[in-house]
Amino acid sequence: MSTAKTPETRAELSARDAARILQPPAVIAVTVLVLLLVLFGSIRYRLREMPLERDEGEYAYSGQLLLQGVPPYQLAYNMKLPGIYAVYAGILTVFGETPAGIHLGLLAVNAVTALLIYWLVTLLFGRLAGLVAAATWLLLSTSASVLGFEAHATNFVALPAILGIILLLYALDRDSSWLLFASGVASGVAVLMKQHGALFALFCLIYLGVTVREKRHGIRSLMRSGAIFSVGAVFPYLLTCALIYRANVFPQFWFWTVSYAGEYSKVGLRRAIRAFVENASGVVAPAVLIWVLAAVGFSALWWGRSARPHRKFVILLFVCSFLSLCPGAYFRPHYFILILPAVALLIGAAVSAAAEKLEEHFPFRFVTALPALIFLICFGAGILPQRQAYFFRDPRAVFASSYSDSSFAAAVQVADYVKTHTTPADRIAVIGSEPEIYFYAQRRGATGYLYMYSLIVKQKYTARMRKEFMNELETNKPECVAYVDVWDSWGERAGVAQAEPFLARLDKFMDEEYVREGVADMGATTEYVWGPAAEDYRPQSSKVIYVLRRKQPR
Repeated sequence: MSTAKTPETRAELSARDAARILQPPAVIAVTVLVLLLVLFGSIRYRLREMPLERDEGEYAYSGQLLLQGVPPYQLAYNMKLPGIYAVYAGILTVFGETPAGIHLGLLAVNAVTALLIYWLVTLLFGRLAGLVAAATWLLLSTSASVLGFEAHATNFVALPAILGIILLLYALDRDSSWLLFASGVASGVAVLMKQHGALFALFCLIYLGVTVREKRHGIRSLMRSGAIFSVGAVFPYLLTCALIYRANVFPQFWFWTVSYAGEYSKVGLRRAIRAFVENASGVVAPAVLIWVLAAVGFSALWWGRSARPHRKFVILLFVCSFLSLCPGAYFRPHYFILILPAVALLIGAAVSAAAEKLEEHFPFRFVTALPALIFLICFGAGILPQRQAYFFRDPRAVFASSYSDSSFAAAVQVADYVKTHTTPADRIAVIGSEPEIYFYAQRRGATGYLYMYSLIVKQKYTARMRKEFMNELETNKPECVAYVDVWDSWGERAGVAQAEPFLARLDKFMDEEYVREGVADMGATTEYVWGPAAEDYRPQSSKVIYVLRRKQPR
């Protein structure tokens, strides 16, 4: 029998070339992926010195307290679960207790998430789709439209959530209980980053049930698999509860993360719809064409040869990802980070399915490459309107473009003054919603209330919280007070009748106990006045931070 190889026809060569487009060699895929990570990593590295905004300030201060041995909810109250505080403590340890260190930690997390998205989408649709999805994630998550330069908790939900999904796929493929348990643990960690992560755990549980049922393994197998995953998913939370209980702060933990969190989440339907429409349009604006490709990807679930088998998976993931935006119905821009992995997957599916369809009718490399070329054009169109922020503008200017009405930039110098004029043993108070001042100043708060919104709006626990806040101030008598007289830090105070007695008591406390020692007047440019000159200074703008020093006893 002859062993000579039959010469390949031109059609066979063209088909093979087309296949290379759909499944590029691993070395090429890795090279492109590394270049993408370097590009967006360099953008984040250039902007690492951006100031912290208030959510970052909360996490950084709570992480700082953790490193000092202070458990969550003892000196800093908020409704977030403590996983994000533990992550920040780790970032501060590795990268340093600075804004740059925090943003370098975000750079690393964002890059690892991109790798996981590449891994997940490659498992489903091949390397071309994986590269497209990773590039999409990096572009959309590195954007001011989703406040992507700031280390919000949603960035830290995505990583363990995607890891949990990958482990679930391997567990189903290999029928492995340990991988299934590990998938549950990863999903549970996502919940600890922010409660919204529960929707990704729900996705895994539903998809697990659908898959086991399709394999006809029976109700016993379904119950067993669901139990293994569920035990893994609740394990991180139960472990957290045990540690919190051991630290003697369980009542505070339960009140803030369950009782008050449930009250905070109540919002009207009309307001929710308006918030979604307004914020969604801003999220989509910088890269409209990329989002159009996501719609094409959705349609590919019906006409794409390799996409159809994964239709249930993709639709369920997209629905659960969208629902993860909805708790509280605030739809803030950084919440949309939670839907970006699903959007990236859809776009990867779109490019892969279109290339397959073209290969069926035109098995030539240049034709099959057209979908990838179209993606590159859309990708470039997404970078173009953001090029100034990415490559040229000063980090503070980029930050100011997102937070023009805030006091975040002024908080840096205010905190420096407070740090210089107090001792490490002194307590301070920030009367406003700028917990980053505690972090910058490296001083502990005289009150655990980090935000003023909950003390102004009328809700179930308002009276209790106001009383506790004032008792802490009057008992601990902070050496220094930063009073943030900025609308963005309080919400609407004027004309709120039910808040007037509380505000009057607060004003009386400051007037009787403190003298003005500093002013940050945030007009067109911020003017800082310190020392005796601050006492009689008349601010020229409506945005001011006052630094108050406790009067010495006579």
